[in-house]
Amino acid sequence: MKKSMVAVGVIVALGVVWTGASWYTGKMIESHMDDAIAQVNTQLKKVAPLAELTISPRDYQRGIFSSHVQLVIKPQAGAKSSLLPEGKEIVLDETVRHGPFPGSIVPSMASVNTTLINNDTTKQLFTLTQGKSPVVVDTRISYNGDTNSDITLESLNYDKAPYKVAFAGGKFDVSVDNKGDKISTSGDLGSLTIDSVNEFDQKVGLAISSISASGETHISSFAERVGTQSLQAKGLTLSVEGKEMAQLGGLNVAAKSEPAADGKHLGGQIDYALNDLKVQNQNLGSGQLSVAISNLDGAALHQFREQYNQQVEALMAQPDVAENPELYQQKLVEVLAAGLPELLKGEPAIHISPLSWKNAKGESRFTLNLNFNDPAKSAEPKTLDQAADRYIKHLDSNLVIPLDMATELMTQVARIEGYQDDAAAKLAEQQVKGLAAMGQMFRITTVKDNNITTSLDYANGEVTLNGQKMPLSDFVGMFGLGGDIMPPVPEGNGTPAVPAVPAVPAQPATPPVQ
Repeated sequence: MKKSMVAVGVIVALGVVWTGASWYTGKMIESHMDDAIAQVNTQLKKVAPLAELTISPRDYQRGIFSSHVQLVIKPQAGAKSSLLPEGKEIVLDETVRHGPFPGSIVPSMASVNTTLINNDTTKQLFTLTQGKSPVVVDTRISYNGDTNSDITLESLNYDKAPYKVAFAGGKFDVSVDNKGDKISTSGDLGSLTIDSVNEFDQKVGLAISSISASGETHISSFAERVGTQSLQAKGLTLSVEGKEMAQLGGLNVAAKSEPAADGKHLGGQIDYALNDLKVQNQNLGSGQLSVAISNLDGAALHQFREQYNQQVEALMAQPDVAENPELYQQKLVEVLAAGLPELLKGEPAIHISPLSWKNAKGESRFTLNLNFNDPAKSAEPKTLDQAADRYIKHLDSNLVIPLDMATELMTQVARIEGYQDDAAAKLAEQQVKGLAAMGQMFRITTVKDNNITTSLDYANGEVTLNGQKMPLSDFVGMFGLGGDIMPPVPEGNGTPAVPAVPAVPAQPATPPVQ
């Protein structure tokens, strides 16, 4: 009997402690809600100023073990080009379970279940998900303020002739530290298929296989996010009238950015890789692109981004600009051009190493190294050389195209256009030889070791093109852009003439799909 009473007493005591702790954490959440929403609005305005959206709480109800609130997303007061029309709103329904054990044996301050409310703004999405919330977020908030969110995207289905959409859904995990500094993400999206009709009244289909993504970022000392991101797409297929037209297999993207050792400059790199490209059952090969930037001034980058956001926001506030896409694009280019000197303060460099395309017969490669000067360190230019040297410290690039590789590629293109094998091979050989000869005639390319090659180097007003040095004005004149036109190449220098390319009649096995 005494043992039973002790057990009951322990259970009651634990219940009191749990109830008190839950009430306390609920009170903490309530007292910090306004600050949290204010921070979200600040970040929203900073990250997406053109969205012109704001978030506010509605109908907060606090209980002992759980609380309930709705978060309302709507246009900012006086917004002129918000993502949401005036009078429309998106509502998130939040159920907060208080700690110390909010539905789990792991101690936490709270767990939050977030769903989307079905209203006039979102009802079309709910139609696609058969009435289910298109997105569900389960977030756990630790006592130190770190959060971990499991995000579930519901599958979508739409079938109303001539359009059909099917999305298999997806899941993501997002972790954020208590300062909003370190963020890590990972997740997968299921397959997506879209069937529609083009302007020629042909049935067009797009199918995307599963996509995986992950990343880790944090805020650097110059208030810009740095870190790593990756994305992998299994494949993409495009079809017309039920016939497969193009297929991309194995697309991979990897990006990274990090401060330099001095903490003041930034470096970054992005790599693209495509395992194969097929067009009408012709495997055109695989490609890759690697672009890196180094020595970018971190403070200048932050200043540029801040000014850019402010100026774009100002443009969107001008009805004559915001409602005219061509004028908007023109003004946007002007904003970017005006901010370019700010980005060049640290004398950054861009590297492409390489841009390549590979097929069964070889691989073409292009590389580029471009080092910039800080234009603020030099006077206004008076000559072409001074104008170039004000921005460019050094440039060197190289291009190598194997003749066999180019011929194979052009043969495949001819087959796609409907030529039979023999005619396609003959036409491709003539086209590549003609291209090589024309490049040599204008001294843009050379042919060496069965490769079409080009090398270009520039520094201090002097260009070296394929080993031949010349002033920048002469180089520009070769393209009719200024300076003297290049004199004709003397006879007897070994430059081959451009061969005549006889017309080869098309012999399609079947009429190509338009």
